[in-house]
Amino acid sequence: GFIQSFTGSHHFVLDYLLEEVLQQQSESVQAFLLHTSILNRLCGPLCDAVLRDTASTGQENGQKTGQENLEYLKSTNLFIVPLDNERRWYRYHHLFEDLLRQRLGQRLSRGEIAEYHLRASQWYEKNGDETEAFHHAIAAGDHDRAAGLAELAWQGMDNRFQTAAWLGWVKKLPEDVVRIRPVLSTQMAQAFMDAGEPEASEIHLQDAERCLNGSCSEMVVTDESQLEALPARIAMTRAYNAQVQGDLSATVKYAELALQLIPEGDLFRRAQATITLEVTHWANGDLEAARSALDDWMNSMQRAGNYAFVVASAFAVADVQVEQGLLREAIKTYQQALRLAAEHGPEAQHITAHHYLGLALLQHEMGEDAAAAQYLQKAEEMGEQTTLVDWSYRWYIAQARLKESSGELEAALVLLDEARRVYVKTPIPDTRPIEALKVKVYLKQGRLDKALDWVHRRGLSADDEISYLGEFEHLTLARVLMAEYQSRQGRHSYLQATGLLERLLTAAEAQRRTGSVIEILVVQALAHQAQGNLPLALASLERTLDLAQPEGYVRLFVDEGEPVHLLLLDLRSRIEKQSSDQDHSLFVYVEKLLSAFEWAVEKQSTVQPHKAVLIEPLSERELEVLRLVAQGLTNDEISQRLVLALSTVKGHNLRIFGKLQARNRSEAVARARELGLL
Repeated sequence: GFIQSFTGSHHFVLDYLLEEVLQQQSESVQAFLLHTSILNRLCGPLCDAVLRDTASTGQENGQKTGQENLEYLKSTNLFIVPLDNERRWYRYHHLFEDLLRQRLGQRLSRGEIAEYHLRASQWYEKNGDETEAFHHAIAAGDHDRAAGLAELAWQGMDNRFQTAAWLGWVKKLPEDVVRIRPVLSTQMAQAFMDAGEPEASEIHLQDAERCLNGSCSEMVVTDESQLEALPARIAMTRAYNAQVQGDLSATVKYAELALQLIPEGDLFRRAQATITLEVTHWANGDLEAARSALDDWMNSMQRAGNYAFVVASAFAVADVQVEQGLLREAIKTYQQALRLAAEHGPEAQHITAHHYLGLALLQHEMGEDAAAAQYLQKAEEMGEQTTLVDWSYRWYIAQARLKESSGELEAALVLLDEARRVYVKTPIPDTRPIEALKVKVYLKQGRLDKALDWVHRRGLSADDEISYLGEFEHLTLARVLMAEYQSRQGRHSYLQATGLLERLLTAAEAQRRTGSVIEILVVQALAHQAQGNLPLALASLERTLDLAQPEGYVRLFVDEGEPVHLLLLDLRSRIEKQSSDQDHSLFVYVEKLLSAFEWAVEKQSTVQPHKAVLIEPLSERELEVLRLVAQGLTNDEISQRLVLALSTVKGHNLRIFGKLQARNRSEAVARARELGLL
């Protein structure tokens, strides 16, 4: 250990501890120090339990109790540190503790030391500290005892969303100890299920089934109350694992089996099976049915007084509401859950990091960046204590989105790679795969080659069958096809993109997934704009604005850059000319978005474009327009200088942006300088 690493001049520290501290104490104090050094924390009753032979006689034979010894050590400043204001709990200084443990190992056999650990384990079990009870049993080498303690601790830790910590314990047990325990095996299966490892989960389910079927040499059960419910729990775990793996037919099969096996009176387990069955609607894109099922689940949990589950489920409800385009309802859902958590103690509050993060992203989307920053800070604070397994993944995804919005594209890619590293499968459908999110960033960087590589790797086609789970990938494919069209003027790519977008729009509208409809219409508007069909582009834009305005969408439009900015300017001009009362609210919304564009340009970080070759050369007229853009001339000024219609100048700009793979004028100029065109 640490002591053994000391060499040379460091030995004076050890000599001092041995000769001037330890050996100067009475034999009884030395014995107390050595035998209690196995403890990470010390209190009087615990020390008495470990030193059972002396504590049993107490002061009758003149020996001090554990508490008296601790008070003596503290009064003499003997390398002991108080852990609370009441001076009940202490620990040894780490260097001193390491020395004591080394000396203990020299004086006592492993079996004798194990006996002290066993006494500590028994004391901790009696006093309700399952963690220390387990770890001292492991230190004693008593794996059967440790397995039994883990089995008994499972239910409480599961209810507190602490299965990851529990699994860390049980991984220390030999496999042959776990395999003959059907209850423990099922619990391990559930813990691996929570960790997003369905394959490992299934191995332990099969071990449990072998014991239940009488196929193992012996069967050990500590928590007899769990035995009868095992078949139902095995079915339930398989349903959950199938859901995580996207196997909807197996999800339905095992959830229905679980409902057959769970007693009518076990309302909690029946509600679990029912929600697993009903949430299959989410993966099929039926968000109304999914939301109804989640509402029923939360109501049943609230009636049962299981408030931690109500709070934990709220972020799933909010996810559905965001997909439905109901941003304001999602905010209310998060806020109600936070109020409930505040009313019901730390267990509920420890799982609120997701809620604060969700609120931060919603405020960011609505252009309220000051509020977003406050929620983000709170999310980071709560994330340090959360027990939900997908927290790190959600955090990195959110950070990547914020970096992308601010123009820090390389940073966004790094964060997306981190998100992929920590990704944990959960029953919540993964509707925005990380690689597709990266492709969106590649397109903003002008790295069309990387985007096309992704299309080929995924085997995507504009003729693929449309599905909810594949929607974002196909929407990203449409963006890639449009980028290809703009760089190469291949009409086939344009037709593929617009046909795909129309099919995506039809599917989203049929299922009333307004969040998807809004995003698809934005991309559709950009496609028509790139092709030069301004009336169709404005029609798509106006449709999406009608849907987005009541919910306060902002960043969805701003993050698309200059092409959407130009469309909004054109739409504002058209509204001003028409000047009807019906268009007033739309005009106000367009003005708000245009203001957000100006603010974003001021705030956005300077990002160096990715070095690339120019796939298609600019025409002489396009180069002429580009030089004037670089001089800072507006479109109106360029129109007057070159004696061209304003719409013609805008068309030249769009083709320049496409060929240079730039989102706006400043990026186009920077890319042109990089390529030596200016």
